[in-house]
Amino acid sequence: MKKIVTLITVLLLASSVTFAKTPQTLDVLPLMSSQSNHADRLWVGTFQLVWNDLMDGIVKGPVKFTNGTPQLVKALNKQSFTANDLSESSYYKTYGETSPELKTQIETAIKEKFDETSDVLDGLDWSKGEGKYTVYAMLKKDFKFMTAFDKLKPVRFARSLAKVNFFGIDNNSNKILDDMVHVLFYNSSNDFAVAIITDGPDILYLYRTNDNKTFDKLYADMQNKESQYVGNREFSSKDELKVPDINLYRMKSFDELCNHNIKGTNFEIGQAIETVDFKMNNEGVKLKSEALIMTKMSALLPGEVSKPRKFFFDDTFVMFLQESDKEQPYFALRVHDVSLINKTGR
Repeated sequence: MKKIVTLITVLLLASSVTFAKTPQTLDVLPLMSSQSNHADRLWVGTFQLVWNDLMDGIVKGPVKFTNGTPQLVKALNKQSFTANDLSESSYYKTYGETSPELKTQIETAIKEKFDETSDVLDGLDWSKGEGKYTVYAMLKKDFKFMTAFDKLKPVRFARSLAKVNFFGIDNNSNKILDDMVHVLFYNSSNDFAVAIITDGPDILYLYRTNDNKTFDKLYADMQNKESQYVGNREFSSKDELKVPDINLYRMKSFDELCNHNIKGTNFEIGQAIETVDFKMNNEGVKLKSEALIMTKMSALLPGEVSKPRKFFFDDTFVMFLQESDKEQPYFALRVHDVSLINKTGR
């Protein structure tokens, strides 16, 4: 009996260690190439936009810390995502000396351009001072699918007990919906990807995979598999599609970038924040993301389908958003626990 109790205790301890290695929260990453031990994670290019302006407009060169420059900073300095990867209508960005006037300028601009308000500006110190600069960006997307997909029956996602809402195409759907879905590849019931056409320049990619790689590698894998696929790329009348509704909100402070003196300046980063507000349902996608960096005075001086295929994104999958005439996506999300993600929504 003692041996059984001991074995159970060991198993429980092992389980707790495993759980500790996989945090049950949604992580926001600064780069598509960022590593994360979170099963659910996302990236959007907004923070890279403000970092680029910090480099080009304020530091006037690569950001380097006097106490040693970490790999994250070196990676951000490469500017792997820029405003050229977005249409001008989808973002607003500015920078300048921190002041109440700059705050008002930002609030007026995002209201006029996007009819939006900020989730972060009111909680910050806008008083003027030596070494105080602010870099700000908002990325806004609001697009519809060419035709609204059907709302499907709520079912469980992966191994979760909770049921979630799904949309897509089943055997009872109007076949006009088939034309909105382009098959990138279908290698098996657990390895497939589709592209969904929208009413504007944006494309929604959905890639079903259990691979736990960084977003840049997952995107490259998806492209590589598409290039090698020789099967039927048409979404046929026998095929089905099932995609979960997503509703998330997350604010992330990149504290590891703060309180380090920047070489060649008399200031350091005091605030480094990004927010992501994302919704997807049968009608389309809404995305609002803000990023902000505030500096402060530093303490340191200077083929034909033979049978029906089920494109069911009801287990771990990755999504990317990309403008059709651009080289890379501006948004990525890995969905492992859709119920956990949707709890963050507003």
